[in-house]
Amino acid sequence: MPVRLSSPSGLMQHTPYHHVSVATGTKHVHVSGQIARAADGSAIATGDLAGQVAAALGNTHAGLVEAGAGFPDVVRLTFYVTGWTPDKIGAFMAGVEAVAEELGLPAPMPPASLIGVEYLFEPDVLVEVEATAIL
Repeated sequence: MPVRLSSPSGLMQHTPYHHVSVATGTKHVHVSGQIARAADGSAIATGDLAGQVAAALGNTHAGLVEAGAGFPDVVRLTFYVTGWTPDKIGAFMAGVEAVAEELGLPAPMPPASLIGVEYLFEPDVLVEVEATAIL
């Protein structure tokens, strides 16, 4: 596997993600921001943060698979969440946990950032996920 994940002892421990990823490989895979939309563009889990996180991760996985990758190859995830407040972490993590095993998303996750934003693609979009992988 070209990716090694770690969380050095000098960094905050017990996070749902690793702090560091080291990758060796020659093929870089970048999956653009994925949202909770079906292939036909219809909305999935409108108004439900957990459902949208799960759906967006599913779409991210589909992009990775198309490139011959999977979540074990991911070196970085970026989540954008509208109207973020710390009390939303439970719903956010519920969405991650709902699909982690099915999609092969490691626990803890690869290095990740969660960025609160005012607005995304359309008013009903609550989360967007970007991924970078190395093969």
